[in-house]
Amino acid sequence: MKSILHLLKVNFMGQSPAWYKITIIVFLIVNPLLYYCISPFVAGWAVLLEFIFTLTCALKCYPLQPGGLLAIEALFIGLMDTKTVYNEVVANIPTLLLLIFMVAGIYFIKDVFFIAITKLFLSIRKKYFLSLAFCIICASLAAFLDALTLVAIAIAVSFNFYAIYHRVATNSNDGEEEFEEFRGFLRNLIIHGAVGTTIGGTMTLVGEPQNIMIGTKMGWSFTDFFAHNSIISIPVAIAAFILCFSLEFFKFPGFKYQMPERARELITKDYRKKIKEMTKQNVYLYVLQSIVFVMLVIALGFHVAEVGLIGIAVIVIVSTFTGLTKEHDLAVAFSNAMPFSMLIIVFFAILGVVHTQHLVAPLARWVFTFSGKAQFIALYFTNGILSFVSDSVFIASIFISEVDTAYAAGAFGQEWYEKLAVVVNMGTNIPSIATPNGQAAFLFLLTSSLSPLIKLSYFRMFKLTLPYTIVMTITGALAIYFFL
Repeated sequence: MKSILHLLKVNFMGQSPAWYKITIIVFLIVNPLLYYCISPFVAGWAVLLEFIFTLTCALKCYPLQPGGLLAIEALFIGLMDTKTVYNEVVANIPTLLLLIFMVAGIYFIKDVFFIAITKLFLSIRKKYFLSLAFCIICASLAAFLDALTLVAIAIAVSFNFYAIYHRVATNSNDGEEEFEEFRGFLRNLIIHGAVGTTIGGTMTLVGEPQNIMIGTKMGWSFTDFFAHNSIISIPVAIAAFILCFSLEFFKFPGFKYQMPERARELITKDYRKKIKEMTKQNVYLYVLQSIVFVMLVIALGFHVAEVGLIGIAVIVIVSTFTGLTKEHDLAVAFSNAMPFSMLIIVFFAILGVVHTQHLVAPLARWVFTFSGKAQFIALYFTNGILSFVSDSVFIASIFISEVDTAYAAGAFGQEWYEKLAVVVNMGTNIPSIATPNGQAAFLFLLTSSLSPLIKLSYFRMFKLTLPYTIVMTITGALAIYFFL
């Protein structure tokens, strides 16, 4: 018996700290007590908050295991059923297809991105200009590409930069401080890029999943969506770009890191070596990847198919024309996406608890007790707060349904209905950058293999995005109050 307990103690969640293991065990005991002794509603909120806790400890233990245990327990005690989980997964099939196939597709065209972004890095020496340029580029692309796709590109490029410098830094005994500086530099840059994807994602019908959902329900075309939302999205974008420059120019806490000169030299040397040793085969590869990327942008911009299906097309075309016809040649591309795909299904299960127990329904009803501009502001901030606790797309679906029901009941006219739809869209898009919970792209970044390398924890990510959260959220609220 002692030997069995010893083996369990050693193997339970691997090398996770003892306090973390004990906390998870306590959660698993407390939830049934809350369910049977108080109410399923309270137990549901407990499970949601506990899942968020597992995300905050992502660098200690990948959230799949503790989060999965919470989901299984929620099923066992009756907070939801397996049909609910299945329906949540089916409803989010486009997201799963994107995660599995588009992220893998980026692996096949990453070489040309690395060359292009390396050139950008080396041509702009001032970090405040580089950060602003990176943020604007990500925002511009995010208006047509999915945010998670862009974050996957940024992760791939940052990983390459890290690998180049790491090869030398690990062989040096006096470069730890410099190494930390380089880690901080990459952290800052990828946060600016990730926020940029949110900025651009608010602009167009294809920018974010909730944009398509709300735009389709309202019957808006691509230009209609931009016209309705631009009075808020454009002021928010301008404020965010000014903030991006200011954070770096004034070296705001957390953004003081610079690219070490040695790192620049190593990356420059590697870049020049690649250019110098470029063969006809390399040129062919870069040209092919560039053509496929242009095709990708066009396909995503016109939404010719679900994003994940376009990802499969990318994999098929590039692998075919580069001779990667063996199964193992393809398998490596999926290694980063699959763990997160499993985690996102656990996340959908937790959302099943939120849905089954109607955890946010009382707040939705409370919002409609307000009238006039106060209703806009209450709806905006309620959506925002819930979106950085839960998933922004899920919150948007709940509130747009409530708005739709109220409109059908004759509570307000068409013009007010459209304005409320804009508020729901902006309320779930903008404040959700506060935590990795709100957007799949941010959660993907937190749980990626890059995060532990550059020491990007949940709380560090929260602190780095906090200035953006405050400025963008307040700007959005002011734009809604004065312009909508």
